[in-house]
Amino acid sequence: SVTGLIVKSTVETLMIALAGTSLAVILSLPLGFLAASNVSPPWLSHPVRWLLGLIRSIPLIVVAMLFVVAVGLGPFPGTLAIAFHSLGMLGKFYAEEFETAEPGIIDAVRGTGATWVQTLRFGLVPQCIPQLVSFTVYRFEMNFRDAAVLGLVGAGGIGYYIQLYVRGFQYEKVAVLLLVIIAVVWLLDQLTFVARRWIR
Repeated sequence: SVTGLIVKSTVETLMIALAGTSLAVILSLPLGFLAASNVSPPWLSHPVRWLLGLIRSIPLIVVAMLFVVAVGLGPFPGTLAIAFHSLGMLGKFYAEEFETAEPGIIDAVRGTGATWVQTLRFGLVPQCIPQLVSFTVYRFEMNFRDAAVLGLVGAGGIGYYIQLYVRGFQYEKVAVLLLVIIAVVWLLDQLTFVARRWIR
């Protein structure tokens, strides 16, 4: 009886997670560069790290509630909340990965007269791509679970219907939706495993 609803809400939740993760990646990469101590001066990297820590310290559910108040109900505030919360975590992961890069390669590229951007493009990023992809895919898996929860505060997705059915005491439908979440998370986990094997 909830087949159509399951398909619609699951796709919506996946889209929230995908859009939020994509937006976070676009914003996290430059912040990761700025926060990495081996490519940015201390006067810049330390404040950026502090900013990323501040973003991570705000609970996701609080962020979602603020965006719901700001832009209304639906998947859009959920996407913004996912992007905002992921920004703090991915920025930290990216910065730490950039700091593990082999300094000799970076110095060699810089020694050719490359600009700061070219040094990052040809000396830093190629060393870090496998882990960057791994972090991003793993974060997407986490964001699907988070997106399912955000529906509880009116941010769209499958969680919105779970809280509706809970309020209506229709627990058999809640159970079906929970099973769907478990199945999708398992599939995303397999996708993460395959992606990690592929990039190695």
